[in-house]
Formats: sequence, structure tokens, C-alpha cells
Amino acid sequence: MINGILFRQRTGIPWRDLPTRFGKWKTCHDRHRRWSADGTWENVLRAVQTDADAEERIDWSMVGIDSTTCRAHQHAAGARRRPPRIPRKRVLPAQHRPDEALGRSRGGLTTKTHLAGDGGCRPLAVLITPGQWGDAPQLIPVLERVRVRRPGGGHPRTRPDHLSGDKAYSSRPNRRYLRRRRIKHTIPEPRNQRASRQHRGSRGGRPTGFDKSLHKRRNEVERTINALKGFRAVATRFDKRAYIFHGTVTVAAIRPWLRS
Repeated sequence: MINGILFRQRTGIPWRDLPTRFGKWKTCHDRHRRWSADGTWENVLRAVQTDADAEERIDWSMVGIDSTTCRAHQHAAGARRRPPRIPRKRVLPAQHRPDEALGRSRGGLTTKTHLAGDGGCRPLAVLITPGQWGDAPQLIPVLERVRVRRPGGGHPRTRPDHLSGDKAYSSRPNRRYLRRRRIKHTIPEPRNQRASRQHRGSRGGRPTGFDKSLHKRRNEVERTINALKGFRAVATRFDKRAYIFHGTVTVAAIRPWLRS
């Protein structure tokens, strides 16, 4: 059954077209839907991250944050307006979104995936939003999802040593949040923000520090995104519900941790 789920993630074929060697397609689909709703895939991701952190295989020295936009297939539209429910538990899924993470643009329906990845090109946290949403407002929600539990107990690790991002994440609230949490960051400042700061004079604050050599490591999070989009079910959204697509992306995020 799990091989059937992974096969569908990799190929992006409709559930009904799963080969018979994986069993009934509805069994694979229902199990993936339930595990996406109750957070089972999230628990598996945190479990493999905990094992990796216990073996000191997580590169906390540089964590990158970035986003990618994927087209939504026509089958991903048309979800019912009423909140989805799980037949057994009768509660809302953990990752349910009223907007179903679908945004309209000139190219059609799109969904944006925001993620934070460590220096080893492995995802630490995943968040999906409509495609037209900006990147800067999602920096804090993504970092709040980074929670690597410790095997011996205690508070999970949530703070990287250094954070890298592109110009889209440059904003005063984001820099204030990173300074409050004592997270060093390398985020370039756009020209308009630099001109606005200089125009304000002493009230504009100090110039932001920027290290070009550290900023070169931003390719690590881009390589992480390329690895995730190697799964056709992630590169193109076929799922109607946002929580199911979130589970699809989470399953793809588990694979790099298992391979490492």
C-alpha cells in the first residue's frame, strides 16, 4: 500500500490507474487521505528528523527558506465549499484551509509551496498557500513549523544558527522577528527599501549586514525544491483538498531523509 502511494507521488498518475500489484487503488487513496488529515505523515517526517538530529546529520549552520509555484490541474478545482470531515473522527483535518490553497493568476490556478531546508538539501518544514500570496509574510509561519524533537526529551529544536533567503523575504517585521529570536540571517535588501531607509535618516535604523559568501549557499534550498518537484504529484497539483496536497508534499519531503 505504501509502495502504491509512493508510486503515485512519483508518477502523478490518477489513483484509479494504479497498477494492480499495489492492491486496490481506493485503499491507497483512502489511507493517504486519512494520514494527511490526522497528521500521520507529519509525525513520520518529525520522527526521521529526530533520528537524523540524534546522529548529528542535520546541518543547522545554514538553513535556507524559499518558495516555488506549481500549476494546479483542472481536476484540483471544484472542491465543495463546506468543510471536509473525516468519517470516523468527525473533526477538521489539521492542515485544512478554507481557500484550499488555490490562487488565480493569468496562467490559471496555482499553489505555492514554502519550505525551509537544512544545509544537506533536506526539508525541515513545509507550508502551502495560494499561488498569489507573497513570500515575506510566510517567513514567520514557516520557521514556526521547524520543530525537531530531541530523543532524550526536553524542548524541540526550533532555531537554526543562520538563515538565508532572497530579496522577497526582506522586511522590517521579519528582521525584527529574527533579531528577537537571535537568529543570524543573510537576506539582501532591495533598492527601494534601502532608499527608504536612507531617506528616513537616523530613524531608518542601521544598514543591514550582508555577506555575499554566505549568500552563495542559497542554492542549497533551491536544490531542495528541485528534488521535491522531481515528484510529478508535487510539481503539478492534482489533489482537490489542501490538506491532501500538503500530505503529498510531506511524503515527498520524507524521501530525502530516508535516503540520507
